[in-house]
Amino acid sequence: MSHKASIQPLSLNEPLVIHGRDHTHQLNSRVFQSPLAGVSDQVFRKLVRRWAPESLLFTEMVNATSLERGHGRRKVEELTKESGPIGVQLFDHRPTSMAEAARRAEDAGAFLIDINMGCPVRKIARKGGGSGLIREPDLAARIIETVAAAVRIPVTVKTRLGWCGADADPVSWCLQLQDAGARLLTIHGRTREQGFKGRADWTAIAAIKQALNIPVIANGDINSPDDAIRCLEQTKADGVMVGRGTMGAPWFVGQIDAAFQGRPVPRTPGPAERLALAREQLLALVEARGDHGLLIARKHMGWTCSGFPGAPRLRHALMRAPTPAAALALLDAQCLNVG
Repeated sequence: MSHKASIQPLSLNEPLVIHGRDHTHQLNSRVFQSPLAGVSDQVFRKLVRRWAPESLLFTEMVNATSLERGHGRRKVEELTKESGPIGVQLFDHRPTSMAEAARRAEDAGAFLIDINMGCPVRKIARKGGGSGLIREPDLAARIIETVAAAVRIPVTVKTRLGWCGADADPVSWCLQLQDAGARLLTIHGRTREQGFKGRADWTAIAAIKQALNIPVIANGDINSPDDAIRCLEQTKADGVMVGRGTMGAPWFVGQIDAAFQGRPVPRTPGPAERLALAREQLLALVEARGDHGLLIARKHMGWTCSGFPGAPRLRHALMRAPTPAAALALLDAQCLNVG
């Protein structure tokens, strides 16, 4: 598969420059891995990094207030053990808590601080975090200003087109974020009301890109390298962020990165390789998290173990495996069956 002719006009081989207060950062990849709660932990990121050594990856979303109280520090402190650029995404409605959390993340080695203004989960939005800030633009601006003043690294924002279709004015909303000091915006092409339903509106992202003078990253309905290229051709965005498409597919970010740069796209792993990845991830999670690692690994194994004969039956058994040893035995037996 060759996309070189399509992508050369987009200058995707050039570094993406993001300005901070005291530091200018460059990224050699135009595809980002989205922060995913309960998914994008250190173990998962190491797998993604195997295919995408220079892409910007993110920690799981971090609650600034919880971090202030001593919870969730592992998500930030483990950055020192990783290579490649890692961003920390924060959410909260209190500017001072966000600033303190941002300082902690910067000290731990975060490449940038991303502020979540798009999470549609009700329990977060109703407390004024995530997409709830779309309805509080003055507070959103204060949070950006306070965080940007607290750190030297770039401060970015991930958001949506608006709260609902009736009152959405994505260009005005994003201009406010830019004016408050955001140095890059990632736009999920749906409103909060849509959640993850319906089609992402790439046309709206194109209008935002045209209006702003900071980098814009497109997010939503990118399920293949071809989707990613079509998205950039339509939106003229500076890159893409992929999220749910990477669940069980840590190779996906690297496939898009290769397509953007005109390199051969790595093939999707076959059944035996998927089973080996599931095994590797299970062992790493158990080593890192003890017995709880099996509970975390179940969903990853369920996503990864697909697309081959016997996969549904295997997933059903893996979800009920009482111990890591039992899960490993199931994976090993299936591996023998697929050759």
